[in-house]
Amino acid sequence: MRRDPVLLVFGGGGQLGTALAACDRLGTLRIVRHDRATTDITDARAVAMAIGGVRPDVVVNAAAYTAVDLAESERQKCFAANRDGAGLVADACARARVPLIHLSTDYVFDGGQAMPYREYDQPAPLNVYGVSKLAGEAQVAAATRRHVILRSAWVFGPRGGNFRRTVLRLAEAGKPLRIVADQVGCPTPAAALAEAIATMSVRIVAGDGAWGIFHFVGRPAISWHGFAAAIVRAAFPGGDAPPVLPISSAEYPTAARRPAQSVLSCERIAAAYGLVQPEWLSALSGHGMHEVQAQTGNPIRAS
Repeated sequence: MRRDPVLLVFGGGGQLGTALAACDRLGTLRIVRHDRATTDITDARAVAMAIGGVRPDVVVNAAAYTAVDLAESERQKCFAANRDGAGLVADACARARVPLIHLSTDYVFDGGQAMPYREYDQPAPLNVYGVSKLAGEAQVAAATRRHVILRSAWVFGPRGGNFRRTVLRLAEAGKPLRIVADQVGCPTPAAALAEAIATMSVRIVAGDGAWGIFHFVGRPAISWHGFAAAIVRAAFPGGDAPPVLPISSAEYPTAARRPAQSVLSCERIAAAYGLVQPEWLSALSGHGMHEVQAQTGNPIRAS
């Protein structure tokens, strides 16, 4: 009996892994998720055993160190996951002859150009996290030809640590919110990113995949302040929302520098896979306050 194709996800306990598990577009693909408790991607033997155990048709590496500010003082931990772990997963995929979709970030860019960043614009990360993710991309590209490096940004959803949930927690307290207004990027619904990965995986299994670097983010581009204001409006449709006030990056100093403009062009993924950028605003509704948990590391402050 022919088995259904298998999608193996490292980092499967996070918001993207959870969204993938709920994704209808996987079709006949059976998803197997590994979180850090089951497979540490910095352990070569554990990674090889995970891949050998299920013989996947596609591997997705969504495991990463993502504490952007803390990475400045935990450089070794950050590089262990984002560079070395990425390399170990890619090496194991190459040995098993399994294609790999590896998740990366808009923070590989410095924000110095006015136009949206294309896949082959020169990276120049400003912080340790971005440097580590760029190093991970290099490890993946060197290890296996059949790879997709998928850069995304500002991912949010009803689970995991993300900006939207932080805003909701602080808004529920009723105090004015002071949000950075001079950093612009592209919020991306986790569900939409999962659907994109599912679509790519199905194409890859069918032998119709395209390889290399791709960008996939939501639209339109907006500042953190604008995003926060939209989040609060959606959560308080009666108009009793706390005020959302704009501040500059200088008024909210952080350990890690962030790009002022990290908008990504998604033309290549549209041409290769037919994927259209999702509108993030429509994904803000439908998630209640009961889902909110404390999060850290976002460009936000409660007065």
